[in-house]
Amino acid sequence: MLQNVVVVLLDGVHPFELGVVCEVFGIDRSDDGLPAYDFAVASAEGPTLTSPAGFTIGTRHGLERLEEADLIAVPAGDSYVHREYPPELLEALNRAVGRGARVLSVCSGVFVLAAAGLLDGRRCAVHWRHAQELARRHPHVRVEPDVLYVDEDPVITSAGTAAGIDACLHLVRKEQGSDVANAIARRMVVPPHREGGQTQYVDRPLPRTRCDTVGEVLAWMERHLDREVTVDELAARAHMSPRTFARRFQQETGTTPYRWLLGQRVLLARELLEGTDETVDAVAARAGFGNAATLRHHFARWVGTTPQAYRRAFRCPEPARTA
Repeated sequence: MLQNVVVVLLDGVHPFELGVVCEVFGIDRSDDGLPAYDFAVASAEGPTLTSPAGFTIGTRHGLERLEEADLIAVPAGDSYVHREYPPELLEALNRAVGRGARVLSVCSGVFVLAAAGLLDGRRCAVHWRHAQELARRHPHVRVEPDVLYVDEDPVITSAGTAAGIDACLHLVRKEQGSDVANAIARRMVVPPHREGGQTQYVDRPLPRTRCDTVGEVLAWMERHLDREVTVDELAARAHMSPRTFARRFQQETGTTPYRWLLGQRVLLARELLEGTDETVDAVAARAGFGNAATLRHHFARWVGTTPQAYRRAFRCPEPARTA
């Protein structure tokens, strides 16, 4: 059931991430035949909160409002990555999940859910800039830095700002159907669903964590992205059986060898599209996709756009010529 929605705030909350949840769940669209949510904004730190944008936010609700919610959303905020959180908030989030409610984070709001222990043993999304810190501070959390959002029901996490829209619309689609989610998206003038992930926004390959036994194989794979390899070959390089290698690879990277390799190939293709004049065919060959059609297929699925469109959007401009 998705009817009673609360967004809970801490001091320093970011206005846009708060606005994302308010826009999806806080506007009455019943005149269009859409659900009207019982929506509220609650504070975990007093009736008046500050924002880094220079204004204050007041609300009459405290943590008691969380006790009846079907969904509790935690938006991002200033210094959420490093700060401590009120124990009363963490306890309230655990009680909510214990009675069957869902929790959803936007960007750095994920650190609140991690501090509550709600992400232990679960996959989660986070802004790519915070992925390494989240993995370091919470080693029992399976961080997936390439995705826009992760649904590990009853916990839903999203990456950067706009990914909060994706996660909220995903939950609406899951609970109330595509027609409702699509109608809300049209009112917001946003795509109802985006393919791909954060890869197109990451400015460098992400560091690997917890790769104790497959690290050397990963380094070899990175140097030979243009080669076709099998799990048997990779397992032999790691001196393991294919079954053991596949299991350890999943444990240490959070994904399969095939999907990890695809992700690295897409990253290389992105760099070549940004920084070279090579044709799409040449980029496909260097990145290990073989031909432009295969590159376009995987690029669209991972990045959400075509190689040519990505090049137009992210290609560094030519330096101005001087006389």
